[in-house]
Amino acid sequence: MIKNPSAAVPPAGGLVLRPARPTDLDQIGALLTARGEPDDAVDHRLVVTDPDAGLSACAVVVDGDRVVSTATLLDEELRIGGIRLPAGQVELVATDAEYEGRGLVRALMDWAHARSAARGHLVQAMIGIPYFYRLFGYEYAIDIPQVLDVNTLPPGDGSATLLRTARPSDIASMAALQASAQSGFDVTMPHSAACWRWLLDHESSNLMVLERDGAVVATARTTPPGDEVLVAEAAAHDAAAARDLLRGVAALAPGDPIRIVHRAGTVTGDAWQEFADHQPRAGAEQYYIRIPDAAALLDRLRPLLWQRLTKAGIDRTGRDIVISTFGAHHRIPVLPDGLGPVTTGGPMRSPGTAGGAGVAPDHLAALLFGPHGMQGLSRIRPDVYAADEELFEALFPPVTADVLSYYLPY
Repeated sequence: MIKNPSAAVPPAGGLVLRPARPTDLDQIGALLTARGEPDDAVDHRLVVTDPDAGLSACAVVVDGDRVVSTATLLDEELRIGGIRLPAGQVELVATDAEYEGRGLVRALMDWAHARSAARGHLVQAMIGIPYFYRLFGYEYAIDIPQVLDVNTLPPGDGSATLLRTARPSDIASMAALQASAQSGFDVTMPHSAACWRWLLDHESSNLMVLERDGAVVATARTTPPGDEVLVAEAAAHDAAAARDLLRGVAALAPGDPIRIVHRAGTVTGDAWQEFADHQPRAGAEQYYIRIPDAAALLDRLRPLLWQRLTKAGIDRTGRDIVISTFGAHHRIPVLPDGLGPVTTGGPMRSPGTAGGAGVAPDHLAALLFGPHGMQGLSRIRPDVYAADEELFEALFPPVTADVLSYYLPY
């Protein structure tokens, strides 16, 4: 572990990992373009020149004066049951092809996780290469919503609306629409204030707003016209605005197929149901989550766990809730008026004998933030089980989630 995330360290062979400097920006941009997309260089500049992130959010590995690898850590926030969890998200990772296989990404991930810990993050979230980031402690946990083909467009109802590119003055309206859309989900990650600013100048997607009588009543993030147009992060004040939004996006790219990200239970999700082809998705798509300190996270979640316990009418006053990740175990005392601080002990191979639950560490994120809950996971994972099913199914129910991220996961 890199103890000081601002320090320069030698990964190997004379290479040095250090915070990025202004003189590195051109090389970082060239590396991101060569190993990813030209838009990545633009996105990196937006992050490191923003006062909420800055150049300290980025690190590089250098060989002399040459930048050969880079990564950036973004500040995020995951919310569950009214509890806000500071989070980090690693993005804009790239390594020069000549330097691959030398552990540079691992060194940068260590830097990112050390910086994340220093900033008080309790989890990290990520969209990433399949399997690769499991090597760094990430596990699949939160479902990515389906993308549906639009078969027909909604008819016009004669209302006067205007679809246009979003402006900085629209951020408050867009954020309010997204907050309303996310209010029906158990787990959410909204855009940060900084991310809203970046997305206005982001080149691989466009922020659009729909105006009615001078007020913003709908918003979406769309990909530029081309082979197809993707409509993501759609939110609307009402069904009429949702239909006008979809029709307006289609009008900007006549003839291009339109695909929509389905946000179940939202205004747009409901309003667009009849116009989309609801074929089952082929394959699994999920966001990665990393939990660096299970005890710290469980401790932060105590008010939510108490709320669930009392709602279920389960009285365990004077007894501990025991959760074992097998290599360690965590005890949460049940007091008359709440849950006491989490204490952690050593390995516990048979938590059932203590009336507890066993959760393999690589399934803990899915248990806390995923759609299966204790009941669902225990049916498909032999190393997730509970001695007291009623208790642990109440504590860890299936949850719905809606994540807004800098990059679209499609």
